[in-house]
Amino acid sequence: MRALRIFALVMTALALIPSGAHLFELPGKIGLASDDYFTVQGIYRGWAYFGIPIMLALAANFLLSLRLRRSDRFASRWAMVSAWFIAATLVHFFLRIFPTNRVTSNWTVIPADWEALRTAWEFAHAINAVVLFLAFVATAMAAVKR
Repeated sequence: MRALRIFALVMTALALIPSGAHLFELPGKIGLASDDYFTVQGIYRGWAYFGIPIMLALAANFLLSLRLRRSDRFASRWAMVSAWFIAATLVHFFLRIFPTNRVTSNWTVIPADWEALRTAWEFAHAINAVVLFLAFVATAMAAVKR
C-alpha cells in the first residue's frame, strides 16, 4: 500500500509540472505579438506525452481510494477527491484547450481571432494548474499516514 501511495503522489506531482509551467509563463506570454507568441508556442511540441502521467495519476488515485476505503476512510476520501480533480482537468482540457489546439493546428496557423483564442487557452491552462495543485494536495493528504 505504501508503494501505491508514493506512486500516486509522484504521478500527481508529474502531472502538475506542465500545468505549473503554463501558469507561471502566462504573464510573460499573454502580451506577446503574434509572431513572437507563435514562435514561443513551439516549445510545446511533444507535450502530449504529459498525458501519460496525468492518466497514471488519475488511475493511481482512484485505485488508492478503492484500496483504502475499508482500512483508512480519511485517506480514501482524499485520494478520490484527487482523482475527481484530475478528471475535471481532463474534461476542461478537452472542452476548452484541445479545440483551440485544433483550430490553430497546435499554434502553427494564425487565425483571425488568435488573440481571443490565446486568452482563453492561457487562462484555461491556469485554471487547470490550480485544480491540479489541489489534486496534489489531496493526494498528499491521502499519502501521509495520520
